[in-house]
Amino acid sequence: MAMSPYRLGGLGRRDVLRAGAYGLGLGVVGWGAAPLLVDTAARAATGGERILVVVELSGANDGLNTVIPYGDDAYYQARPKLGIRPEKVRRIDERFGFQPTMAGFEGLYKDGNLAIVHGIGYEQPSFSHFTSMAYWHTGAPNSGDVYGWLGRLADAMDPRGTPNFVVNVEGHQSLAVRARNHVPLVFDNPEKFARGQLFEERGALRTLTAARSAGSPAEAFLFDVSSSAQKAEVHVREACANYRTPVDYGLYRFGLERVAALIAAGFPSRIYYVAYPNNAFDTHVTQADTHARILTYTSDHISAFVRDMARIGRGDDVAVMVFSEFGRRVAENANLGTDHGTASVAFVAGKPVKGGQYGAMPSLTDLDDGNMRYTTDFRRLYASMICSWMGADGSAVLKGAFEPIDLIAA
Repeated sequence: MAMSPYRLGGLGRRDVLRAGAYGLGLGVVGWGAAPLLVDTAARAATGGERILVVVELSGANDGLNTVIPYGDDAYYQARPKLGIRPEKVRRIDERFGFQPTMAGFEGLYKDGNLAIVHGIGYEQPSFSHFTSMAYWHTGAPNSGDVYGWLGRLADAMDPRGTPNFVVNVEGHQSLAVRARNHVPLVFDNPEKFARGQLFEERGALRTLTAARSAGSPAEAFLFDVSSSAQKAEVHVREACANYRTPVDYGLYRFGLERVAALIAAGFPSRIYYVAYPNNAFDTHVTQADTHARILTYTSDHISAFVRDMARIGRGDDVAVMVFSEFGRRVAENANLGTDHGTASVAFVAGKPVKGGQYGAMPSLTDLDDGNMRYTTDFRRLYASMICSWMGADGSAVLKGAFEPIDLIAA
């Protein structure tokens, strides 16, 4: 029997085209539907849809030197050299205070726009960056799930796979945004994104359609969707190039200024994922100055983004969740640094947040082989963002029931 010219590796023409569309970085909303190109001007004028921005502090942030338990003598006993003295701490109450360089977070907290989540972690913790980050990315430790928690959230909110629903500002796609029905728009430098991927898409498109039949609706659809994707890339380039703001995003801008540009331009994305690069928070050696510096960058950058959202009238619509894959050991090491630990601290920032402190601070003396025992399952934080903020079914996305933390104001 003759093989169809559209049968490749056991796949039919429709399968090949669908796979090709995903390979091009295009969301596929159904073969009978017209490609969805957003009227960005209309969206910018109306706004109102809730947006979730997730910031990953890669490398395992030292929570104890971020939100400092200066009221606990055990902290200074464990860290005689790295412990930040009480007189230098940016105090928020009689027990805790921020790292001295974190003026931005201090301001957010005092304004009621920052939630601190103590003791965040999970059972049977891994000390491997790769493994622990995979747990956080999937939201399903030890499950082997191939999709990320934000990818599953996107699928739950928009099962048709609307193009550009998810944006990943990073040099490579994170597992956190991998979805069944959505193809995240992934870029770091908007100019490189435009110069590189667009040409690759054109070549792939020519390959896919070399044998197309005249008038085929499937191929015509693919051409239309490709055109929409190219227009989306133009929107990204123009939005980032043309965005002007009086807000200072700090000395090191790791992506939120690009998110702000897209939101201001009315881009349709509801989920944004931004990662601080290069495992910067892995502070095994001479931690003090390095950690203080990167916390300055982080605090300034995130607080600037929150102010910028208020400036453009989207402050009520945007919440920012900040996490790291695990914390550091309680005791400092011989190299004036800290080694891989377990429980840490997470944050949620923005006008929609009920500012304050949530979760119990772990004991610094009742330890598990030198590490804090977690008190707050990280999936409770995820449930807060999924259910309380985005209005989706947390049990379906997280594959289990986790009680949201009551940190969203409305």
